[in-house]
Amino acid sequence: MRRAKLPKSLTALTAVIAGSSAVMVPNAAAAASTVQVAIKAAHDSYTSSGRKSTTFGSNDKLAVGKLGKDRKVAYLKFTVPAGADVKAARLYLSPSGKSSGRVTVSRVEGTSWTEAKLTSGNAPKLGSAVASVTARPSDTRIGFNLSRAVTGPGTYSFAVTSSLTNGTVRFQSAENKARGGPELVLTIAKAPAATPVPATPSTPVGAGNDDCVTGALLVPSCGVLWGGAAGGFTSLPRDVEHRNWEKLSGRTATIFHTYHKGDEPFPTKAEIAMTNDATHPRVLLLNWKIAYGSTWAKVAQGEQDKRIDAFATRIKAYGKKTFLVLHHEPENDVVAKAGSGWQAKDFAAMYRHTIERLRSKGVSNVVNVMAYMGNEKWMAQTWWKDLYPGDDIVDWIGLDSYVSVEKGYYHYGDFADLLDRAPTGGGTGFYQWATTQHPGKPIMIAEWGGYHQIGKATDKSPVYHSVLPELVKRPAIKAIVHFDTKADDEGNRDISIDSTPAGLAAFKKLAANPIFNVKLG
Repeated sequence: MRRAKLPKSLTALTAVIAGSSAVMVPNAAAAASTVQVAIKAAHDSYTSSGRKSTTFGSNDKLAVGKLGKDRKVAYLKFTVPAGADVKAARLYLSPSGKSSGRVTVSRVEGTSWTEAKLTSGNAPKLGSAVASVTARPSDTRIGFNLSRAVTGPGTYSFAVTSSLTNGTVRFQSAENKARGGPELVLTIAKAPAATPVPATPSTPVGAGNDDCVTGALLVPSCGVLWGGAAGGFTSLPRDVEHRNWEKLSGRTATIFHTYHKGDEPFPTKAEIAMTNDATHPRVLLLNWKIAYGSTWAKVAQGEQDKRIDAFATRIKAYGKKTFLVLHHEPENDVVAKAGSGWQAKDFAAMYRHTIERLRSKGVSNVVNVMAYMGNEKWMAQTWWKDLYPGDDIVDWIGLDSYVSVEKGYYHYGDFADLLDRAPTGGGTGFYQWATTQHPGKPIMIAEWGGYHQIGKATDKSPVYHSVLPELVKRPAIKAIVHFDTKADDEGNRDISIDSTPAGLAAFKKLAANPIFNVKLG
C-alpha cells in the first residue's frame, strides 16, 4: 500500500493545512494556537494466522476478526514529523461494509516491519491496548483516542483487532484511492511564523519553548528536561562541579544529580541551596543506596525502617518536588543465589517497601526513578525481569548507559546504540522494552555520555550530533542527564564534554537547543 509523503517539519506541516483535509479547531481561542492535520499511514496491512507466509500489503482492505481458527489482525504505522508539538491524536478507520463487535487498537513492539513483508509468521508482538470502540453497522467512520500513545514526533506502530469470533470487519486501506485509508488526525500547536522550524532532519529543533512546564510527576508538558551529574570520582564538592559544568556547557542543568548511601543525611545544605537559586532553577535527582551495610532483603523486611523514616522527615521538611533513584544500576549487584539477600526479587521488594513506607509517612514530593544499566549481558539474564517493582510503584523508568567514540572499542556507537542495546542472544532493545512493556511511563536517561580511553582523545561530536534526531523519534524520553568525569570508576575512560575543542563545541550546540527549555512547575 502506498506511502504518504510527509512534511519534514512543523512549518511544512502547517503550510499544507489549506490544501489538505485538515480542519481548524472550532474554538476561536484554540484556533489561534492549534490546527488539525491528518496523516496517512506510512504502512498498513493485515495478517492471517491460517496463511503464515502470505502478505496482504497490496490489498485495498484491512481485515480484523476470526473465522474458525483463522485470526486476522491489521497493522498500521504512522510517522509524526519532527517539530510537531502534539496536543491530541485520534485514529480514524473507515469500514468497508457493515461493522460490528468491539474493535481494539493496541501498541506494537517495534517499528521495523513493512507492509511488503508483513505476515503472521513474522508479525511483531502486540503490546497493551490503547483504545477500544464498539462498532455499529451504520458506522462510516470509527474514531479512537490515541492522545496518550501519540505524544510527539516519531514513528508509531499499532495493531487493530476485533472481538468477533465468527466473522471479520473490513476497513479501507491506504491502497483504496477512492475512499482513503487509516488517518491519524493530530491537533498540533502552530509554528510561529517568525521562527520557522528547519526542515533538515539531521538538525531538528525541539518542541521545547517557554510554555513547556513540569507537572505533578515532573514530566514536562513538552520538550525534554536537561540535567547533569558533574564531578564524578573527584574530591571537589558536587555543587561546585555542577556550576562549573553549567558554565562550560552554556546551559543551566535543570536536573542536579547527586549520590548518597546508608544513613547519610540528605538533601544536604549545599543541595538545597542549589535548588533555591532563583536565577538557575534546578530540581534534585537524589541517588540513594539504602541497603548500604545491609541487604535488599533486609530492607524489604523492615530492618532499615528507621533509616527510611529519617529520610521521610527530611524530605517532607524540604518540601520541593524531588527525583529519587533507589540503588541505581542494580544489575551489577545482583547475587542470583537463594538466601543471598541480593536476588533480583529482593531488589523489587526493597524498592516497593521503601516507596510504600515513604507514602505511608505522608511523603508526596518524591518522584521515583527505576534506573537500569541496560547492558545486554544483564538483560539476557533470566532474573532481569524480576527487578521491576511494578507500575503502581515506579514513576519514571531510567537508563544509565554510555557509548564509546573510539571505533572498535567496547560499545562504540551513537545515542541510538545507547538506547537500543538488546539482550545477548537477541530480543527487545531497552527503549522498545520500556515503551511496550510499560507504556505511558516517562523515560529518563539518568546517566549518559560518550567516552574514549584516557590518553586517546577522540572527537565526541558524532555522539552529541546524534542526540536530537533520536529525541525527536522517541517521544517517551522526557529527561536526559549527562554524567561528566575526566576518569571513570576504573580510571581508564574520559567521559568529559571538553576532551577535544570540537567535542565541546558540538555539546554546547546540543545544550543550546530549545527542546530543553522546560520550566519547573
